[in-house]
Amino acid sequence: MKNLNAIGLDNKKSKQLAEKLNVLLANYSIFYQNTRGYHWNIKGEKFFELHLKFEELYNDLLLKIDEVAERILTLGYAPNHRYSDYKTASKIKESTEVSNGMKAVEDILNSFKSIISLQRDLLALSAEANDEGTNALMSDYIRAQEKMVWMYSAFLNKA
Repeated sequence: MKNLNAIGLDNKKSKQLAEKLNVLLANYSIFYQNTRGYHWNIKGEKFFELHLKFEELYNDLLLKIDEVAERILTLGYAPNHRYSDYKTASKIKESTEVSNGMKAVEDILNSFKSIISLQRDLLALSAEANDEGTNALMSDYIRAQEKMVWMYSAFLNKA
C-alpha cells in the first residue's frame, strides 16, 4: 500500500503517466492558442465556414486542456501551466501564418497527428498501469479526433 497513490495506482507508473500527460497538456495548449489565432485572423472566401469551425475546435480543446490538467491532479501531480514550459515540451509549434484558411486546416491536421500519437502512447502506459481513468479519457479523445481528421481532410479534398 505504501507505493500506491490515493486512487490505488503504483506511484512510479502514475508519475510516468503524469509526465506524459503534461507533454499532452503542452501540445493541447499550443494547439488551442494556434486555433484561436486562426479563428481571429481567418480571411478569404471560406471565412464564414472556417471561422465557426475554428471556434468549435478551440472550445473543444479548452475542455480537453482542463480535463487533462485535472487528470494529472487526480494522479497526484501538478499540471504545468507556463507557456515557456509548453513551448519547450510541445511537438506542436506556434503558428506564424494564421489568416490563410487552407494552411490553417493543414496545420490543424498536423496538430491532430501529434496529439493522437501522444494519446496512443498514453493508452499503452495507462493500460500497463491499470489506469482505467486515463485509458478511457484517451480512448474517447482518439475516437472523436479521428473523425475530425477525416472531416478536415475531406475539406481539403484529401480524404
